[in-house]
Amino acid sequence: MGIQNLFDAGGVVMWPLLGFSVLAVALIIERVRFWLQINNRQSRVVRDVLNLYRLDNVVGAIDKLRQNANLPLARIFLAALELEEPNPEEFRLALESEAQAEIPLLKRFQNIFETIIGLAPLLGLLGTVLGLITSFASLNLGDVGGTKTAGVTAGISEALVSTATGLIVAIFVLLFSNSFRGLYTRQIAFIQEYGGQLELLYRRRYERGEKSYASTR
Repeated sequence: MGIQNLFDAGGVVMWPLLGFSVLAVALIIERVRFWLQINNRQSRVVRDVLNLYRLDNVVGAIDKLRQNANLPLARIFLAALELEEPNPEEFRLALESEAQAEIPLLKRFQNIFETIIGLAPLLGLLGTVLGLITSFASLNLGDVGGTKTAGVTAGISEALVSTATGLIVAIFVLLFSNSFRGLYTRQIAFIQEYGGQLELLYRRRYERGEKSYASTR
C-alpha cells in the first residue's frame, strides 16, 4: 500500500498524525543533540572545575565555567561562585535557586511529547470510527451477503489504518520520551552530587578564612 493509499484509507485524521510525526521528529532531534552535548562534555568540565577549586584557583575555575556556560551545571556553579563573599548559606541558596531555574530547560518539550502520546492513539481511533461509519452507511440491510458486503469488509480493514498509524506514532514518541525522562533524572542526581561537593569545598574554604581572620586579631 503506497503513501497516497494509506492517507486515503486512514481518512482526514492522517493529516494531524503526520503533523504530530514531523513535530515529534524535530523535537527529538533537538533533545538528542542537547543531551549528547551534556553527556560528552559536562562530566569532564565539572571535574576540572572542582580540581581547580580544591587548589584555591578560584579565578581559573570561574574562567573554565564561563568558557562552558552553555552547560547547565556550569551555569549553576557560576551563579554561586560569582557572588561577592557570600556566607555558606547564601552560597547554598544560589546553587539551589539556579538549579531550579535549569529544570525547565532540562524538561523542555516533555509536555508536548506527552500530549502527542495521548492524542495520537485517540486520533487513530477516531479515524477508524469514521471509516466504519462510512463503510456501514454504504450497506443496505437488504443487501447483506450481496455484492456490497465485500466492499464493506475491505473498508473496515482500511479504516483500521488510522488506528495502527496512531499507535505507531505514540509508541515511537513514547520510547524517546522515556529515554529523555531517564536522562533528566540522571542529570538531577548529577547536579545534586557535584553541587554538594562544591558546597562542601566552599564551606571548608570559608571556615579556613574565618579561622585565619580570627587568629590575626
